[in-house]
Amino acid sequence: MKKTEIICENRLFRRLYKTGKSVVTPLFVLYLRKNGRQVNRLGITTSKTVGKAVRRNRCRRVLREAYRLTEPSLNVGFDLILVARTRTGEVSMNAVKEQLEQVLERMGVKIV
Repeated sequence: MKKTEIICENRLFRRLYKTGKSVVTPLFVLYLRKNGRQVNRLGITTSKTVGKAVRRNRCRRVLREAYRLTEPSLNVGFDLILVARTRTGEVSMNAVKEQLEQVLERMGVKIV
């Protein structure tokens, strides 16, 4: 992830939840907001409703890999948070990647 920094601070997550645009899909929820920087910032969350630790970790790995493969075609200057849903751990990474690309294209973040 060359053009991406990781969001770790709780205040940044809260700000994005409050002021960012959100898109809900069956596999994840995407929060998006412009950040005015020359890099994208990514945060990934999974709640305990997704399942036990092994399942939550798989969801995070799938979301991270889907973003990594999509990253080279993205514009810079955005904050993104991906929130895993229950079905994220049950499907293949390619399904998550395709849905992520569609959502980003629809929101005007993806360069085609």
